[in-house]
Amino acid sequence: MVDTAPPGPSDAPSYPQPRPCPYQPPPAYERLGAQAPLSRVTLFDGRAVWFVTGYPEARQLLADPRISADRERPEFPITAPRLRAEVSRRFILLSMDAPVHGEYRRLLNPDFSRKRIASLRPVVQSVVDDHLDRMLEQGPPADLLRDFALPVPSRVISELLGLPPEDTELFQRLSGRLLRAGSADDAQEAARELGDYLGALTARPPEGPGPGLIARLAHDEVATGRLSHADLVRIALVILLAGHETTASTITLGTVTLLDHPEQLARMRSDPATVPGAVEEILRCVAVTDLAGVRVATADIPVAGQIIRAGEGVLLSSTMANRDRRVHTDPDTFDIDRTGRHHLSFGYGIHQCLGQSLARMELEIAFSALFTRIPTLRLAVPVDRLPTRPPSSGAIQGFDELPVTW
Repeated sequence: MVDTAPPGPSDAPSYPQPRPCPYQPPPAYERLGAQAPLSRVTLFDGRAVWFVTGYPEARQLLADPRISADRERPEFPITAPRLRAEVSRRFILLSMDAPVHGEYRRLLNPDFSRKRIASLRPVVQSVVDDHLDRMLEQGPPADLLRDFALPVPSRVISELLGLPPEDTELFQRLSGRLLRAGSADDAQEAARELGDYLGALTARPPEGPGPGLIARLAHDEVATGRLSHADLVRIALVILLAGHETTASTITLGTVTLLDHPEQLARMRSDPATVPGAVEEILRCVAVTDLAGVRVATADIPVAGQIIRAGEGVLLSSTMANRDRRVHTDPDTFDIDRTGRHHLSFGYGIHQCLGQSLARMELEIAFSALFTRIPTLRLAVPVDRLPTRPPSSGAIQGFDELPVTW
């Protein structure tokens, strides 16, 4: 029998909540996941929305055209104040439904093809080695976020987009302000500055296809009138934001996870063939974005004995779906020998992360080189003293700094 009366706001814990451990979910989420694959949580504005913790239920919904990613819909759930900003509600790809989403995604497929990603492997290896050289030369201690985890994916995404390498620190600063803004106004102002930078860069008349996604789209699409300059800026903005912060946070959180599991780290270090599996397990356990998707139902949808009504908000928890006991044996155990890629850290369905192959390659190279070249790497402060980002900002899970020594 279908239950059409979900728990009211008084029964719904707040979302988001802080993690007591960098790679473990908040206890409140665990309690919800143990009770049912669908529950309710309360957002900062008092709105109660669905919270999907089950893996098959999350996959089902992420592939269902009856839930919308369109953030401009009035019923769309806003999970943090900064996400009320116009720029956040109009992200290309992220806030689009089919068929428009597919039209923009096809424009970007050549830049994320297997051939293109494979061509970046020497670049990624060189960038990783360069930053490790600098860390070793300056000697311990170091801030792994500032000195390695953030600049590596920033330089790689610069290469993919075709941004001047000397601008890396500028866009790191501006994107950091946007992603960790405390209000919609602050987020919009940071987006304006970042948009102005990208707008000036993309306004240069293309002399040819040139290297990088921006130059290719400017030459092939903007110059021919198939794409507006404003949309090119919006595309560059989304790829820039998505292409370095999430990977940087996965490197730092993954490092802490590996250091906290020395037997798994020793196995990874001794056998290079285990590195891809270690990366998948880090992705499963860490889930830096916490959510595989934020959606709003456009029709009534029966799921797991409940009915999600049209107009209701839906949060799909990668953190908890990745630990569904129906999918993973002993899901709270970090095990680099798990087989398969049964996690939702890159989402699922039409919005599955476009850059997941690039992210996997970056992580494999980064972790392998980091622990091979600095085998005695360790935290310089206890884990419980690491400065984590407050969940109330809606920011990507991670640290503001990661002091290490060796």
